[in-house]
Amino acid sequence: MLRFNGLVNRIGGQQMRANLFWFSDGQWARIEPFIPSNRRGVKPKNNRRILSGIMHVLKSGCRWVDCPPEYGPAKTVYNRFNRWSAQGIWQSIFEAAAEPAEPPERMALDSTHVKAHRCAGGGKGGASEQAIGITKGGRNSKIHGLVDKLCRPWVLILTPGNTADCTVGPACVSLLDGIAELLGDKAYDSNSFRKSLRKDGIKPVIPGRSNRKKRIRHDKQAYKDRNVIERCYCRLKDFRRIATRYDKLARNYFSALCLVAAVAFWL
Repeated sequence: MLRFNGLVNRIGGQQMRANLFWFSDGQWARIEPFIPSNRRGVKPKNNRRILSGIMHVLKSGCRWVDCPPEYGPAKTVYNRFNRWSAQGIWQSIFEAAAEPAEPPERMALDSTHVKAHRCAGGGKGGASEQAIGITKGGRNSKIHGLVDKLCRPWVLILTPGNTADCTVGPACVSLLDGIAELLGDKAYDSNSFRKSLRKDGIKPVIPGRSNRKKRIRHDKQAYKDRNVIERCYCRLKDFRRIATRYDKLARNYFSALCLVAAVAFWL
């Protein structure tokens, strides 16, 4: 077990700075089964250290090349993150972690914009292919999520920033069974979405837009609980490489999002 004491932490007989991230024994026990172990050649023995370095970069927002030497070579830290991103390892960790025994009945649905840094441009296939869209606020990506009453994300989807929320709502809901009540803001107020929810036995708690000719009634008391998704996004954006997108590849940014969500809420 790692323990911080004063300004330094000792691991493996070496002094480590106390402001670095390290996986606990319990967290690592849940993550380790998903780490590839069938690679040819010498089996890597430093996966825990490397993954801790990956989390430090995501938390601090530093460049990969600036990853502290306590985690090993910075190039190794990035290469392992990128290689396992291509293999879908980080998504697998999130999907496995977000599977409690009982599915939630009330879920909150919303999205949040993420500013794309200038270094995020130039990805293969163009901006749209890499989930970057042009909005009034500039170049953005958008995270869509379903969150339960404990602020835990169950479903995450990444799209360009100029994608309408109501067009992604059905895809989010279709990825999770057992929802009885869905909380959403006015961005999800569309007749087709409401109809599809009721068809699936889901009660929509979504206020109507101000320009509707016929007023839409909703459960105002239940709607107060929608703040859980705002709190979830605030927690995710405590990790600076989630709050600002630096990755050219949508695959890598989404992988980082999945890993952070798993660590922050589920492990």
